[in-house]
Amino acid sequence: MDSRPGNRDEIRDFLASRRAKISPEQAGLPTSARRRVPGLRREEVAVLAGVSTEWYTRLEKGHIAGVSDDVLDAVARTLQLNQDERTYLFDLARASRPAQQAPSRRRDVEIPPRVQWLLDSMTMSSAFVRNGRMDVVATNALALALHAPMFDSVTTRDRGRANIARYIFLDPGSEQFFVDWEAAGVATTALLRAEAGREPHDRALRELVGELSTLSADFRRQWAAHDVRIRHDGSKRLRHPDVGELELTYQSLDLPIAGRAVHDLTVYTAEPGTTAEERLKLLASWAATPAPAPERTPHHR
Repeated sequence: MDSRPGNRDEIRDFLASRRAKISPEQAGLPTSARRRVPGLRREEVAVLAGVSTEWYTRLEKGHIAGVSDDVLDAVARTLQLNQDERTYLFDLARASRPAQQAPSRRRDVEIPPRVQWLLDSMTMSSAFVRNGRMDVVATNALALALHAPMFDSVTTRDRGRANIARYIFLDPGSEQFFVDWEAAGVATTALLRAEAGREPHDRALRELVGELSTLSADFRRQWAAHDVRIRHDGSKRLRHPDVGELELTYQSLDLPIAGRAVHDLTVYTAEPGTTAEERLKLLASWAATPAPAPERTPHHR
């Protein structure tokens, strides 16, 4: 069986990029000074995975439809894929298989009132829900206050929704808001890459990737790296225009709502007793009262 042409390109580029990252030493192979390219050769991957060189070469060219899970597992182990990368590889394989019928168009779903109640109950944490395309679809008051520069950025909104990827890559103000802007961009691109593996037929996602690729050289470079991220947590430093710099921890959780649509609940909190906690409490107090916070100048492109 053959894979769809666009899907073949994704498979080829992903496998080739992962192969280039594994050194002979990491794979337990003898080293040689005469290597023209970094990483493993195709024939070395084939031997380690227990398949023929011809077979692996065909696989790396994108012909993945019909390949068994056991073989994909062997390739994933040989390329030392992490869990997110392995999931992405299997998503690509699933998408390449001929469907019995045309895939249904994935619809955006309304966020149930119970989810908004949950967000509103979290008064000392910034909490929002995003979909797989990085659209922010629901927030609590503190999230609106903490991420005010993104929500004020009129040039990066889509159908009334703020989009995290558009803000990071298309609004110059994001480089001031995210202290570690490069890391924020890498993580966001990797999350979009994982979504593209899950939903290769999502027209809105393809249009978003096309827009970002056209308008942002940084996004093009990061997208070409084929890095994948599904689980998202850690620490982040934000430079807020009203309260200054905050170092926060964040945790993202899957939020099953309906159908195949992916939704993610992201919660930002501060370590107790820190300056960041004091500043987050100040933002929370502003968000809880009808009095406006100090005026901000919206970021325009």
